[in-house]
Amino acid sequence: MMNLDQPRARLRLDAALDGLAVTFRGMTAHPDESNCECHWGSAEDLAQLKVADSELDPDLLQRTWQAIDWNDHASVLRRILPQFASALVSGLILPLFGTEEVGRSFARGHWQQWPAEQATAVEEFLQAWWACTLTDPDPAVPVHDLLVLGAEATGTLSPWLNTWQALSDPVADRHLAEAAAHWEYELFGDQLPWQAWENEEEMRAELTAWLVRHTPARLRAYGASEDLLHRIRLLGVTGPDRWEDPHWPGHRY
Repeated sequence: MMNLDQPRARLRLDAALDGLAVTFRGMTAHPDESNCECHWGSAEDLAQLKVADSELDPDLLQRTWQAIDWNDHASVLRRILPQFASALVSGLILPLFGTEEVGRSFARGHWQQWPAEQATAVEEFLQAWWACTLTDPDPAVPVHDLLVLGAEATGTLSPWLNTWQALSDPVADRHLAEAAAHWEYELFGDQLPWQAWENEEEMRAELTAWLVRHTPARLRAYGASEDLLHRIRLLGVTGPDRWEDPHWPGHRY
């Protein structure tokens, strides 16, 4: 049966990308922006960031979003955002240390404090990308990685988990089984499965509680393994009742 949600989600994402292109057209880095020629790039590279709307080569785009020492990170992010977002959706951005890097680049720009039209365009892009990825059988960025990106970009897990919870879709359920299997080892060790910039303990507790409360029925209906279902159940158990359960996986930390 054709998944009717995926074409709609893709149309929404395409519209969000178009919205970024319109909203951030003409943006440039601050005229006085600078960076280290030895470690970041040449004066010619820097000059390109002060010219609006010209395409950056992939290496320059990568160096620009990854840099953490811009004087005005918001202006730099606004300059690259339309091209950056398109490259992200296409899977062309390859963070060295995980997608949390990408989320932090958004967060460093304090995009939620930008003028309303700009902040709304960024929020719609992130939400549209998330919704499209949840219903994509083979997304360019795995769902568990994109959740990390969204959480770090916004400082919260709630909107992303709420969208996933509200979506009744077998593809989204498969992604859920894969993500739960990816996360369970760290969660059993009372660790968030990524290095959060802020709110790490709150997000760990929220992710754990969400998995325990809202996912078992969906995973069972999807056909997830009994082993995975027991591991999620045990995330809600503490103390000796967890370690002594016959289904405890025996993780060592």
